Amino acid sequence: MHVYDYVTQDEMDDLPEDDHLAFAAFARHAIRRLSEATEKIDGSENYGWQMIEEWRYDFMNVVLAAAKRFKIEPFSELEMPAVGNFNEATYRQFKADLDFFMTQLAIDNTIRDRRDSVKISSAAKDRIRSYLHELRQCVDKANLPDSRKDALLKKLADFEAELDRRRLSLLAISRISLEIMMIPGGLWASAQITQKLLNNVLQVVAEEKVADDENRKLPPLSPPDKLLPPRGPSVERSYSSRPKPPAFDTDLDDDVPF
Repeated sequence: MHVYDYVTQDEMDDLPEDDHLAFAAFARHAIRRLSEATEKIDGSENYGWQMIEEWRYDFMNVVLAAAKRFKIEPFSELEMPAVGNFNEATYRQFKADLDFFMTQLAIDNTIRDRRDSVKISSAAKDRIRSYLHELRQCVDKANLPDSRKDALLKKLADFEAELDRRRLSLLAISRISLEIMMIPGGLWASAQITQKLLNNVLQVVAEEKVADDENRKLPPLSPPDKLLPPRGPSVERSYSSRPKPPAFDTDLDDDVPF
């Protein structure tokens, strides 16, 4: 197995720019592929168990490599065990450590997402939808190629769909605003009306964001805290010190715990 058995090139191309978000997405892809591969293998047989161990070892290898590349401390400081020192206990400890770190990343990302989003009231959503309806009419009347109109209408539809979410992404607002503002004013049937409608949408969102932040009493924006190790200052920097268990005894079928 190699890295592309766990994460495809397209998935890597789509990784977020932020290192922490990118590592979390990379690890989720790898975890899913590992689960899909190993659940099809009969681990009650010696060969099957060896295949599962191989998948697990390579999974650990690519995830640790990603952590080092993205500089996810202290995970990036951990070392891979030699193949001969890898066993089920090694994998279980690594998976537990990974879950520990992923939990912290998920919480950090949730906090960040809340800062970069806004809870919109029902009344504000209705106002925004009315403005979006008028923006669609402006797009229809604009002197634009049909393909450009279709693209803009789709983005407006996607933006409106965001209103159904519990919190509205500020990134979604920025995207549609840039799309509209990048179109030369002369191409619009009524550029001033379009700009006013867009400003109205932004004004509603800004008012809701101020109210949302005040209600939640957000602390000053600061970088995410450093991820903490799972077992304090004594956490192992290497997984290579654990002994390998005895090989399967093919004559003890009744003792295999599967």
